[in-house]
Amino acid sequence: MVLGKVKSFTVSYDCLNDSNVPVFSSGDSVSGRVIIEVTGEIRVKSLKIHAKGFAKVRWTESRNAGSNTAYTQNYTEEVEYLNHKDILIGHERDDDNSEEGLTTIHSGRHEYAFSLELPQTPLATSFEGKHGSVRYWVKAELHRPWLLPMKTKKEFTVFEHIDINTPLLLSPQAGTKDKTLCCWFCTSGPISLSAKIERKGYTPGESIQIFAEIENCSSRMVVPKAAIYQTQTFYAKGKMKEVKQLVANLRGESLSSGKTETWSGKMLKIPPVSPSILDCSIIRVEYSLMVYVDIPGAINLSLNLPLVIGTIPLHPFGSRTSSVSSQCSMSWLGMGLPERPEAPPSYAEIVTEEQRQSSLDVPAAREELDGPLFAYIHEFRFQPPPLYSVIDPNPHHASCVEERRIDACPSR
Repeated sequence: MVLGKVKSFTVSYDCLNDSNVPVFSSGDSVSGRVIIEVTGEIRVKSLKIHAKGFAKVRWTESRNAGSNTAYTQNYTEEVEYLNHKDILIGHERDDDNSEEGLTTIHSGRHEYAFSLELPQTPLATSFEGKHGSVRYWVKAELHRPWLLPMKTKKEFTVFEHIDINTPLLLSPQAGTKDKTLCCWFCTSGPISLSAKIERKGYTPGESIQIFAEIENCSSRMVVPKAAIYQTQTFYAKGKMKEVKQLVANLRGESLSSGKTETWSGKMLKIPPVSPSILDCSIIRVEYSLMVYVDIPGAINLSLNLPLVIGTIPLHPFGSRTSSVSSQCSMSWLGMGLPERPEAPPSYAEIVTEEQRQSSLDVPAAREELDGPLFAYIHEFRFQPPPLYSVIDPNPHHASCVEERRIDACPSR
């Protein structure tokens, strides 16, 4: 008998979303199939899967030990989030090449389903950085007698969801700074900057509305700008490595001496970026909005407003709440509440004397409705309401009436 050959050996996931991209979260069930396509017949000892998820950090630094001696110091760290093994065909032991207990796979395409549960504990979001990464994958191994194992691996994405519809992430962020420029013995006027954004939490694709005021009282030409930065921080062996990257930016108009510029909701769009990673012990991914004034020949005047990039976008109610709170927080100083409530309009402004008199004549068509009930309704049809008063003019009378009502209630 001529042994068959494995034409293809792959792992496929049962996706939970419409985009056909394998994306999961903590507590989800990850299911899929190992697909084997063979020509002829093959005999298999086992087919295994190994699912793993981990965060890993690695970088190197050069050290000098003397005038002519140098060495390299390695910094590595790893945190495991997932480690699951399963056998789809055969048995655990693959170290012998006996012909016993083999499974025959016939020519054609064969699919072997697998399923595993992700841990309920928070997982780190999938990430690829300069000095570290967070990865999740399922690896399949096909063991046959007298042959090396065949292996295939496929990654899947994990999002640890961040809901920006929380009070902390919906709170406005603001700041103010100023700077005075000195040139030898001459001191120019200050440059002042104040900026505010509606909230702290956003999702990729949203635009940040920036409210800012820049006043240039110096003698130099300055340029207001804004930028979103991503900061990757890696930890290993008590050391820290930081990488800062520009995500998006914008530029305002140049300001000459004595000029002021106001941004009334200038828009800066967030491109597709990785969500914030805040719960991993060895990798952190954080964002910030920097609103700054570019000053030629001097250190820039800048404000850093922290951001959190989430995965669950703003709900319509949250959006309205955020907008209202933002408007109120900017304008509440100029508003005041009236000392006393305003009285309603008088009865004469609504019902004329002519209408009231005409209503006293009962229409002939309704003579058959004459009776005590209709007379009561008709009599009070256009009667004015009781006079409006903020303070009850007869508090003693009202309390007496209430006491009589209580006395009149039968005991239960």
